[in-house]
Amino acid sequence: MIIGILSRKVNLIPIYIGDLLYSVLIYFIFCFLFPTKNRIHILMFSILFCFTIETSQLIQWDWLVLIRKTTLGHYVLGEGFLWLDMFCYFIGSATAYLIDSKFIKN
Repeated sequence: MIIGILSRKVNLIPIYIGDLLYSVLIYFIFCFLFPTKNRIHILMFSILFCFTIETSQLIQWDWLVLIRKTTLGHYVLGEGFLWLDMFCYFIGSATAYLIDSKFIKN
């Protein structure tokens, strides 16, 4: 989480690293919450969750914009839709799945 936050503050860390790490975090949170679920399902849920958060950035309801202006709201919900973020979420979730299936689950 620290590296993800630093990616928004420090120019030495590419900004997309935060998006990759966010999706890895979401994948492993789902693994923790649903330990008996098939890992492919966890992968799909994490990608769907990240895509939903990113797509929700296209919605500009006043109360939602206010939440996004808070520090926590900004980190969790983001502010602006980017296709690159969708790609990063897919790569991050897929990487987490590969790490989980090759090194952790076995």
